[in-house]
Amino acid sequence: MTKQSFLKGAFILIVAGLITRVLGFINRIVVARMMGAEGVGLYMMAVPTLLLIITLTQLGLPVAISKLVAEAVSDNDRAKVKRILVVSLSVTGVLSVVFTAIMVCGAPLISQTLLTDSRAFYPLIAISPIVPIVALSSVLRGYFQGLQNMKPTAYSQVIEQVVRITCVAAFTSAFLPYGLEYAAAGAMISAVLGELASLLYMLAIFKRKKRFRVRRHFFAYVKDGKTTFRDLMSIALPTTGSRLIGSVSFFFEPIVVSQSLAAAGVATALATAQYGELSGYVIPLLLLPTFITYSLSVSLVPAISEAAYQKNYSLIQHRLGQALRLALVSGGGAVVILYVFAEPVMELVYHAPAVAAYLKIMAPFSLFLYFQTPLQSALQALGLAKAAMINSFVGATVKIAAIFVLASRPELGIMGAALAIAASFVLVTLLHFATLVKAISYTIHVREFVKVILSIIITGVIASWVYGQAPAALSLLPKTAASICLAGIVYLFFILCFGLIKKEELSRIPFVKNWIS
Repeated sequence: MTKQSFLKGAFILIVAGLITRVLGFINRIVVARMMGAEGVGLYMMAVPTLLLIITLTQLGLPVAISKLVAEAVSDNDRAKVKRILVVSLSVTGVLSVVFTAIMVCGAPLISQTLLTDSRAFYPLIAISPIVPIVALSSVLRGYFQGLQNMKPTAYSQVIEQVVRITCVAAFTSAFLPYGLEYAAAGAMISAVLGELASLLYMLAIFKRKKRFRVRRHFFAYVKDGKTTFRDLMSIALPTTGSRLIGSVSFFFEPIVVSQSLAAAGVATALATAQYGELSGYVIPLLLLPTFITYSLSVSLVPAISEAAYQKNYSLIQHRLGQALRLALVSGGGAVVILYVFAEPVMELVYHAPAVAAYLKIMAPFSLFLYFQTPLQSALQALGLAKAAMINSFVGATVKIAAIFVLASRPELGIMGAALAIAASFVLVTLLHFATLVKAISYTIHVREFVKVILSIIITGVIASWVYGQAPAALSLLPKTAASICLAGIVYLFFILCFGLIKKEELSRIPFVKNWIS
C-alpha cells in the first residue's frame, strides 16, 4: 500500500478537506434556509449528545491505532498490525452496541429534562444508527493513517459529504410539513446515509489492499491480544479523556446556555434560536478553515510517532515546525476574511447580518483554535496524551463556568457564551504549547509569528478600504466576492514575500511543482 510523506499526505487531506468543508458548508446553508434558526437549534442540540456517544464508543482508538501501526510498519511486523486491528474492531464493536442502546433509551430524558426542549427527541433517535457506522469507520481510518496512506481517508470524506448533501434537501423538505422536529430528524437521517456510504467505500478499499485475512484465527488473535490491548489503552484512554472532556463540554454547552438564557429572562423558543445562530451559523464559519489544521494533525501523528520511535528528534522538530507554521499562515488568512467581511458574509449565507457581531468578536481568537489541533496531535504522538487531557479539562471547565456566569447576565445574553467559547480557544492552546515546550524544548519562531501578524493587519486594512470604496451600484455578492479575492491575493503576496511558505512545500502542489521545476 502506498505510503506518503508527511507533506504529501497532509496535502491530500487538505484537498479532500477543502472539498468536504465546502460541501458541508453548503449542507448547513440548505438546512438553515429550510428550517430557520429555531430548526438549526434543534438540530445542533442533538449533535453534542451524538459526539459524546461516539467519543465513548471510539475510546480514543483511532489515534492509538495510527501510532502503533506506524511503529509496527517501521519494524515490518505484519502480525502485530493484524493484532492491533482485530483487538480494535472487537472493542469498538461491543461498545457501539452498548452505547447505541443507551442513546436510544436515554433520548426522552435528555431532550425533555436536560435540553429543556422535548422536540430534540426526534433528531436524537434519527441519528442513533450512525454510532456503530462511525465506530467501524474510525478503526479503518486509524489503520490507513498508520500506514501513512491518506487517500482512503480523503476519498471517504468526500463521499460522505456528497451523499449527505444529496439527501439532506430531500429528507428535510419531506419531513418539514410535519414540524421542525421532524425536519431536523430528516437532516440527521441524511448524515447517517453519508457515513454509511463512506464506510462501504473504506471496506471495499481495505478488502482489496490488505495483506492478511482478518477473519482467519480472529478469536485467537483476540485471546492473545492482551499486550496489544494494554498498548492501545495506554494511548487511547488519555486520548479519550481529552475528547471525552471536549464532548462532555459540548454536551453541557447547550444545556448551560439554555439554562443561563432562561435565568436572563429569555424565552425557550428564543433561546433555542439564539443558540442555533451561535452554534449553527457562527461556529461553522470559524471551523471552516480547520480542514487544513485537521489534515496536518492527522498526518502529524504517524509521522511524529515514527520519528520518535526511531529517536530522530531533529525530524520531530522539523515536522512540528512545518505543521505549526502552515496552521498559522492558513489561520491568519481566515481571520482577515471572517473579521473584515463578517456582515456581508452572514447576510449572503444566512440572511442574518445581525449575527455578524458574534463572528467579529470570536474571529481574532480563532487563530489560537487553528494552532490547537496540531499541538494536541503532537502531544499524543509523543506519548503525552494524559497532559493533553488535563489541558482540555481545564479549558472545558473554564468555558462552562464562563458561559454560566456571562450568558446569565441580561446585558450580555448569548454574547456571553460567545466570549466564553473564545476564551477557551486561547486557554487550551496556550496550555498545550507550554506542555510541548517543557517536553521537547520546542521553541516557536517569533519572527515568523510577527510576519504573519503584520500580513494580517496590512491585508485587513487594504481589504476594508477596498470594500468601502466599491461602487454603490454594485450588488452585495460581486462586491464581497471581489473584495475577498483581492484580500486573498494581497495576503498570499505578503506570505510569499516573507518566505512563510517554503519552496519544498509549494513543490507538493500539482501544477505548481512543474512551474517550480
